[in-house]
Amino acid sequence: MCMAVTRHIHETKVRNETMKTFKYNDGGRADAGFTGKVQPGDCVCRAIAIATGKEYREVYEEINRRAGGGRSGSRKAKSSARNGVHKELYRDLLDEWEFEWTPTMQVGQGCRVHLRADELPNGIIICKLSRHLCCVIDGVVHDVFDPSRDGSRCVYGYWAAPESEVPDGPDSTCGYDTYCADGFVPRLSN
Repeated sequence: MCMAVTRHIHETKVRNETMKTFKYNDGGRADAGFTGKVQPGDCVCRAIAIATGKEYREVYEEINRRAGGGRSGSRKAKSSARNGVHKELYRDLLDEWEFEWTPTMQVGQGCRVHLRADELPNGIIICKLSRHLCCVIDGVVHDVFDPSRDGSRCVYGYWAAPESEVPDGPDSTCGYDTYCADGFVPRLSN
């Protein structure tokens, strides 16, 4: 990770730790052996891995298995856990894993729920935003960046996890940019 990115994430984390609205969490991506820059299209895999407590690689492989041949003959690109997942695929997967969908916005209604702790329910939810999914646990966004736009980002709806307990996730030695089993809180220093 380059210094500019590390510094930006660190400053964001320190600022948001005080507000308790954002925690850096890659969903176990680094622990699963994935290296390099986090891909913009992997938000579905990351959010589901965090919300379910399943290994990142397990979710990654399940998404790619379901994507199969993709949409041959269609204008839309093939779904993949790395480059983006079609909504039909992740909706079916979340339904199968007993997540409950709650819409927060209707056509022509305007935005009524924002990505803010005081506007979302407690527990584990996966929020559908414009071109992004993120996991929120008890009002705290768990992602690789803070997508809240200072609390102004509209939430189109969310999937509530079938269990109310925070998943433990994989065991790991916590580092700055790794997924941690001890309450999802990465250490900023050794």
